[in-house]
Amino acid sequence: MSKAFVLLDLDDTILDFHKAEAVALSKTFRELGLEPTEEILRRYSVINRQQWELLEEKKQTREETLTRRFDILFSEYGIDCDGKVTRDRYEENLAVGHYFMSGAEALLEKLYGRYELYIISNGTARVQAGRIASAGIARYFSGIFISEEIGVNKPDREFFDRCLAQIPDVDRKRALVVGDSLTSDIRGARNAGIRSCWFNFRWEKPRADIRADFEIHALEELPSLLEGLF
Repeated sequence: MSKAFVLLDLDDTILDFHKAEAVALSKTFRELGLEPTEEILRRYSVINRQQWELLEEKKQTREETLTRRFDILFSEYGIDCDGKVTRDRYEENLAVGHYFMSGAEALLEKLYGRYELYIISNGTARVQAGRIASAGIARYFSGIFISEEIGVNKPDREFFDRCLAQIPDVDRKRALVVGDSLTSDIRGARNAGIRSCWFNFRWEKPRADIRADFEIHALEELPSLLEGLF
């Protein structure tokens, strides 16, 4: 039987980014003498997502994205802190440790050896390297593709083209992109002509302009979906 290729997003698909973000932010703010209230953490998360979407739409650079999220937050709350300094400390804290999404460890064990697995991530390279090492999951994957190293971000078709160019004997018809982000993972897969599965664990409303081929709400649903496809 021909090989099948599963391209998995990392943040909020395999590793729980939301939890890691809150822990790293809280530590960073305390180091800077700021109180990490629930309100400010929630507001940061909203701003951060907005800034990443601007990056995906090519409306700003990665460097601008990573610093502006803090500049905007501090401006809104009247906090006198340097965005670049905060960003550097935050990335150092975020790169340490990991938290798995529910069912992720069992999923990797179940899929390993049956499919060729790859990580596709828009995250910062040094942060993702630290988290992947902490989680001990590199052994499951035939390749790890980080946009900062690839030179293009999801959802750009070129990101996927460059990734696939490094996968021996790859067949787009026997590949599936799995991720939680409609704007990054699902739109990117559509741009690249690859089928996609939206990991909608938040139970968000679908978007008519970004349609996934498949949708799951728990990682435990993925193995049976893959069996049916491949």
